[in-house]
Amino acid sequence: MSLPDSYTLKPNAIPAYFDAILDAQPPERFSLKFLENLGFTSTNDRLFIGILKDLGFLNRDGAPQPRYFDFLDRSRSKQVLAEGIKEAFSDLFAIHTKANDFTVADARNKLRTLYAGKKTDLVIGNIAKTFHALCEYADFSTPLSPRQAASPETAQPEALEPMPESVPSASKAEVPAQPLGKIRVGALEYHINIVLPDTRDQAVYDAIFKSLRDHLG
Repeated sequence: MSLPDSYTLKPNAIPAYFDAILDAQPPERFSLKFLENLGFTSTNDRLFIGILKDLGFLNRDGAPQPRYFDFLDRSRSKQVLAEGIKEAFSDLFAIHTKANDFTVADARNKLRTLYAGKKTDLVIGNIAKTFHALCEYADFSTPLSPRQAASPETAQPEALEPMPESVPSASKAEVPAQPLGKIRVGALEYHINIVLPDTRDQAVYDAIFKSLRDHLG
């Protein structure tokens, strides 16, 4: 079962707890002394350390874990907390993907079923209040972005294949304008062979040669 045992008797203080973490240098070990140095000296405040462990911020010895340091990035701290809540209360999110929208009463009813008599109603009620307060502080609306994105200086451009030089097609090649009747493309010359008809009529030949002279020059 992936449900936490921890809770706080001061759910309204949860925003203050996390805000204090953001303002403090991370410790080598999150101890009662460190919590007191943050300004939380009540015996009820001590329960918050257990919550941080269940959320994956601390290991069992109280040493900060990667999630703790990710949380210190204010641009994504509340999304980081949302991920921790989803993991700690995974059984609750398994029965409802939007469990973060539960009221305290909704959470208590679902948790009563999931704990299956292993905890008293008083404890379940405190866990439900803690869960609701955590969800109120966290941000479930924005997907958690990668911790480090490649900067423009370090990003490597994709290799591009060299583009072949453009070769104009014959239909698009520019051909200098030539006087009518002369056929010339650059340095090319065309030879025209004319097959004369087999006839004895001289007028036919005269007409052919006159046409060639008029059109070819």
